[in-house]
Amino acid sequence: MSDIIRLLPDAVANQIAAGEVIQRPASAVKELLENAVDAGSSKIELYVKDSGKTLLQITDDGCGMSPTDARLSFTRHATSKIRTADDLFSIRTKGFRGEALASIAAIAQVELKTKQHDAEIGTLVIIEGNEVKNQEPVSSPSGTTISVKNLFYNIPARRNFLKSNPVEARHIIDEFERVALAHPDIFMSLHQNGLEIFKLSSTNLRQRIVGVYGSHYNERLVPVQEETTLLSIAGFIGKPEFSKKTRGEQFFFVNKRFIKDHYLHHAVSSAFQELLPRESYASYWLYIDIDPSKIDVNIHPTKTEIKFEDERSVYAIVRAAVKRSLGQYSVSPALDFEQENSFTVPHSLRNQPVQRPMVTVNTGYNPFQSDRSKSISGAGWEKLYDGLHEVQVAPSQANPIIPEGEIESAELTAQAQNIRFQLNQEFIVHRIPEGLLIIDQQAAHERILFERFLNQLDKENSSSQQDLFPQTLNFSSSDFLLLKELEPDIRALGFDIREFGGNSFVLHGTPAGIEKGREKEILEQVLEQYKNYHSVFSTGIRESLAKSMARSLSIKKGKLLTDSEMRSLTEDLLLCEKPSSGLDGKPCMSLLKTEDLRERFK
Repeated sequence: MSDIIRLLPDAVANQIAAGEVIQRPASAVKELLENAVDAGSSKIELYVKDSGKTLLQITDDGCGMSPTDARLSFTRHATSKIRTADDLFSIRTKGFRGEALASIAAIAQVELKTKQHDAEIGTLVIIEGNEVKNQEPVSSPSGTTISVKNLFYNIPARRNFLKSNPVEARHIIDEFERVALAHPDIFMSLHQNGLEIFKLSSTNLRQRIVGVYGSHYNERLVPVQEETTLLSIAGFIGKPEFSKKTRGEQFFFVNKRFIKDHYLHHAVSSAFQELLPRESYASYWLYIDIDPSKIDVNIHPTKTEIKFEDERSVYAIVRAAVKRSLGQYSVSPALDFEQENSFTVPHSLRNQPVQRPMVTVNTGYNPFQSDRSKSISGAGWEKLYDGLHEVQVAPSQANPIIPEGEIESAELTAQAQNIRFQLNQEFIVHRIPEGLLIIDQQAAHERILFERFLNQLDKENSSSQQDLFPQTLNFSSSDFLLLKELEPDIRALGFDIREFGGNSFVLHGTPAGIEKGREKEILEQVLEQYKNYHSVFSTGIRESLAKSMARSLSIKKGKLLTDSEMRSLTEDLLLCEKPSSGLDGKPCMSLLKTEDLRERFK
């Protein structure tokens, strides 16, 4: 029998390795940005065309490369960071395995221009599919410019799996933001299809966060600072009142490297315990500096996961640092054990003499001698029935009976509708012949709005209230791209928006029912809810958007409703296709039967 094991050709091996490292254009952006940072750059510029499918170009003013290094940098596992295996435990740079450029060159057309600062002339290398097409000396500024064209041009199947341009653009922005947040001291800019998305000057961490997310973030940030013998932690956390429904703005950086760590995320979440609304997530930007020998960064191909030598201690320090900041800056409730308020004497009474309290005692009172009938009659029980009138209910045949398990078919008669009230400003209670029909007002309104908006999207018959004075709304870069992607459906919902340039939209009209001045807040809530629904439930775009609008515009628990509002809400709910089911499958209403009450009271 002949041998069946063969060594893979270099071209095939490189394409397989590229599949692990370069999954989409954003993966190439991450590797190239990290190389630029490792080169000691003070200025990095990123240019993107067609969300990276046509062109990715990064220009830096770093140390540059010699002609030999420029050619060798495209060889697999060629690196300047490691000499021995022991060097893996003292790494402070981003890239170190020497696989990024080789992987990119295997699946794209790459052009590299580079020059060292003390050199008179630079080097040009052109490579396609790991095959060097040309290398020659050229005139070039100090630093490196690398252009990646036609990504996955030789792997059509992989290119077909890429998402739409707005989706891929959002991934590129995510990677850019991670590197920008990790290095606020580096000037960084991002241009997409000729438009400037980011221009971030060299600054401190707080201003970098504000530069990335907008000036309104300045008031949301609470500083965190802690020094221990094991590690030091610094950064910012978001105030609880600005929490979001998605986990987008949660960043851990270890030795200036972005990481994902669910264990440390739990440490932050536990510090925020009882401060956040249900199903909400706090924002944080936390930077941990630790001895490289105490961590292992080489456990994942993308290097976004690391292993701590002493995870429990790191967990405890992170949790304590966040909790301390929440208390120190009066974000969480705190007790003052130094002073007891009950002993504090008002200034106006400090010079007045202390008066002895006057106590009167009924010397004729005997607790063992009582007139039971007199005590009961004088207790005032009859007042409980003041204002109550006897309710006459029509015979059961005049009212529809709700079959068991068929709440959808319930129809309340006019007489029964008059017997309703609001319980704890949370539930609407109707008396019907079979007992009590209890409706969750928020879940019911969400169901009504969801079906209404879904119908609007399907029929594309939007109606909006035009504003006399259009207003300009500014968004973060990622939200702007998402809004641009959803623009046709957003307009179908009644938001008359037009792209204005930069990260701005002009709002000309809004759907009916939106309170004046809350237009941007509602749009941001819709985007946050959309991210949550679309990522968690993987529902269709229009269904996710309809759910997001319903969640944002629905009446909430604690809102006082008038009798006409309760009646209207109930009637609209019973006209829905699925009146008994909420958006998340929870019930909208429940029937408490009289027979069940009799059974409870035996």
